[in-house]
Parts: sequence; structure tokens; C-alpha cells
Amino acid sequence: MSDHPIPTKDEIQQVLTEGRNWGRWGDDDGVGAINLITPAKRLQATALVQTGRTVSMSRLFPKNPGPLNPVPAQHFIKSFDRGSGGAVIDFYGVAYHGFATTHIDALCHVWDEHGAWNGRDPKSFITTDGVTFADITNWQSGIITRGVLIDVPAHRNTPHVTIDQPVHGWELEEIAAAQGVELGPGDALIVYSGREHYQTANPHAYMGDTPSPGLHASCAKFIRDHDVSLLGWDMMDAKPNDYDMPWPVHSVLFSFGVALMDNALLQPLAEACREENRWEFLFMLLPLPVAGGTGSPANPIAMF
Repeated sequence: MSDHPIPTKDEIQQVLTEGRNWGRWGDDDGVGAINLITPAKRLQATALVQTGRTVSMSRLFPKNPGPLNPVPAQHFIKSFDRGSGGAVIDFYGVAYHGFATTHIDALCHVWDEHGAWNGRDPKSFITTDGVTFADITNWQSGIITRGVLIDVPAHRNTPHVTIDQPVHGWELEEIAAAQGVELGPGDALIVYSGREHYQTANPHAYMGDTPSPGLHASCAKFIRDHDVSLLGWDMMDAKPNDYDMPWPVHSVLFSFGVALMDNALLQPLAEACREENRWEFLFMLLPLPVAGGTGSPANPIAMF
């Protein structure tokens, strides 16, 4: 893998502290690093469209219970007659945070002992009716930017990431260089780790607080150094993290204001990138504008 030394907890905390974006866009900002997606950045991203090929990064609505879906989504159907015709309507209900639903986390979602995004005390903005600061409506105009896929399994020549070899920040750097792409301010960083292959080989693994593969806390430095606006991933924080940190990589949400697209379905995107022989594309994600919402289910799209 690499002879890079594993950073200490103090070194990780130093990155998260010294790299904080608190106050960068104002003390009351709830948009975070999505501010880096300027009109010029969107135009740059649209210029990447060459063939019009689109790929969804969303999993199916998780109605079926399973090891990763202990609280299945609800879907109720009702039909009715109207003269010689009729209609069918339905109801959706989903607890989207967790490991089953493709979704985006708003900046209010998690925090550590230093506070939530922009240093806010979570007690100051959480109510029974929703949050009053940094909710998902801050991104209701959509997240449209340049996306870059980092294909970890292809670089390692293996089907998937393993528990004993999490993805490190320096590996992301090496893969980007090998793929011939460079991350820049406002980009959406998409990290493919081979979740589908891992789950096929380990059907009862990758659950909650049990040991699971994913991204190491060292990835925070890569994310901050490149000033990305969003991190999308199929495998999330590697566990255990060895640092006694509540949110090893999720910490980029409240420290740097980087949006998180959790549980993305990235195998089809990785296959498309390999077929197209390019790892950059137009990235689009349109969250539901739920007032006071801590995030939103999403159907992110890549366009080549």
C-alpha cells in the first residue's frame, strides 16, 4: 500500500482545527463550502459534457429490510375511480440517515466537543420542529459543479477496500495523479471503494458501529488541501478509527463546511468512467427543500 506514516490524533486534530472554515463566509453562513461553486465554476463544469451520457448515483428507495436497513422506508399505494378513469397515488416515508438511503447531510447534521458548523452550540438551533441553522434549504438551488471520481479498487487492482487497509489521504492524492486529474476549489470529490463487491463477499457486515472499511481520518487533509465543496462516497468513515473521535471523516462537514453525499451507488459510475476513459464530469444534486431539515434523500447525476 504505502510507507507513509499514520498520522497521530494530534496531527488529525491539528488539520481539523487549523483548517476550519468557521467565519470564512460569515458567522451566520449555512452554505459552507458550497459557496465555492460560483457561476464560473458551474460553467466550467457544463463544458465537460461531451456525449450527454448520464449515470445515477442513487440506490433504490430502501423498502426491503436487511442488515443495513433496520428501519425500512414506507411506501403505501392507494387507487381510486373517477368516472370512466381513475388514478393511483402513494405515500413515501423514510428515515434516510444511516446506511441504506442515498442522501446528503446538511451542515447542521453532526458536531464534536468544539461545536457544530461555524462553532454553533447544537442546543441553540435544534428544536422539535427542525433545526433553525444550516438546514438543507441552504442548498435548495442545487449543487451543480465539476465531479471527480477517485477509483480506489481499480488503483489497488482489487474488488473492494478492506477493513485492514482503509483509504488514506495520500492514496487519494496518488490515485488522482495516476488518473490524470487534479481536484480544485468547488469540485465534488467522489470516492469509490467497491461497496457492492464488499457486501456480496460479506453480506452481514458493514453495519453501524461494527468494524467496516472506508475512509481513514487522514483523508481530511486531502479534502481541505483541495478545497472541495462535497464528498460523495459509497463506504463512509472506516471503523474502528483508533482516535476515539466521534466523526473521523464526517468531521469535514462541521469543520470545513464540506457537504456529504452518503451511501452513493458508485459502481455504475466507476464502470462508466472506465468506459469513457475519463474521471471528471458534470455533477448534479438537487436536495428536497425541507425547512428545518438535517439533510435530504437524493438522486445525484453524473453527465459525461
